[in-house]
Amino acid sequence: MSRSTEAQKAARLNAAHGLLTRGQSVAEAALSLSRQFAMSRRQAYRYIEEAQMLDHPVAVAEPAAAVTFKLPPSLVDAIRARAAAEGTTISDMVSRALRAFLGDAGGNG
Repeated sequence: MSRSTEAQKAARLNAAHGLLTRGQSVAEAALSLSRQFAMSRRQAYRYIEEAQMLDHPVAVAEPAAAVTFKLPPSLVDAIRARAAAEGTTISDMVSRALRAFLGDAGGNG
């Protein structure tokens, strides 16, 4: 069986959070979750347990698409260094920069 994606985990956590918020007991929520997502009750209980610690639903990450483009080596080095200094990825750095640019340029950001 393959591992769940981050988006799947977020959707399951949000479903668990919603069930608990609507007043279902832990046992009822686990049964509902296991049926809805075709998972074992043990796994459903893990999601319920994690959802109990949430104050609000988690954000569901948008899937990423691979894109290839060319940049000057000095810019690539600068992006790598900045990403390392901030403890993030190059993809995250580029995504944030493009969102900021598109927002400033009147795009949909």
